[in-house]
Amino acid sequence: MGHVPFVIAVHGGAGTMSPDPAIEAPYHFALKAALAAGAAVLESGGAALDAVQAAVVSLEDCPLFNAGRGSVYTADARHEMDAAVMDGQRLAAGAVACVHGVRNPVALARSVLEASGHVLMVGEGAQCFAQQMGLAMEPEAYFHTDERLAELRRVQQQRKPAGMQAPPQESGHFGTVGAVALDAGGHLAAAVSTGGLTAKRAGRVGDSAVIGAGIYANDLSCAVVATGTGEHFIRTAAAHDVHARMAYRGQTLQEAAPDVVFGELLRIGGRGGLIAVDARGEVSMPFNTSGMYRGVQRQGEAACTAIFQDEAPGR
Repeated sequence: MGHVPFVIAVHGGAGTMSPDPAIEAPYHFALKAALAAGAAVLESGGAALDAVQAAVVSLEDCPLFNAGRGSVYTADARHEMDAAVMDGQRLAAGAVACVHGVRNPVALARSVLEASGHVLMVGEGAQCFAQQMGLAMEPEAYFHTDERLAELRRVQQQRKPAGMQAPPQESGHFGTVGAVALDAGGHLAAAVSTGGLTAKRAGRVGDSAVIGAGIYANDLSCAVVATGTGEHFIRTAAAHDVHARMAYRGQTLQEAAPDVVFGELLRIGGRGGLIAVDARGEVSMPFNTSGMYRGVQRQGEAACTAIFQDEAPGR
């Protein structure tokens, strides 16, 4: 396939957000930095898979987002992170779940894809593999932010009597970070990373580490990453559903992506959104919450970022 104009899109989570320019500015800056990191790879003729990894590393390193540094706390005040990558050309994927101390879980997911012979690794086994691969490790203090710890304490105080489920996050903000890209060779890729839900039970895994739920990429259709109430995205196989609607029903991306977010997902109470790019460079970023941190950059154009429904980057 000949050269096609590249495009990369990123998200930094969806949820209930109130407009406040002072609070919003750092998020716009961080999203643009992630887009720039990914676009730099694509600009030099690099692969979509390398570009989405670079973008997600940028977001993991930013304490504003619930991934890598700045991950939320589990019920026992620890960090358990999930991440995944998928290459639409080879249908190759790598994912990790319940890892801690790994500076960039998305880099570990990439190592799982390239070097493990597996798709999904979890817990201590994934931890050992990270060390074997020589990936950067950090002490617990690196992942700590005062805001996330305060969030945990708030949620714990709001806990219902024993046996009742706590609200997943008091703010109603579902923090995941992700990126999708189409490279100059016409190939698609996706990457996602998260710290999960505040006060989640130890060992809980959301949709980010589940191929077909929170992430999917196939050169024949699209690359997708999701953010929201992970259990619902798993139950609806949301990311794969976008691909399936395009591949089997003949829907366009602009039809398939909103159908998933406002259809089956909402029907069972799922909240959140997704970002997706198709093989022609079309981008769709539907969400059924008040906001979703998101941005897109096309070859030769300025990066465009948005938070609320009435803003439409990439259109």
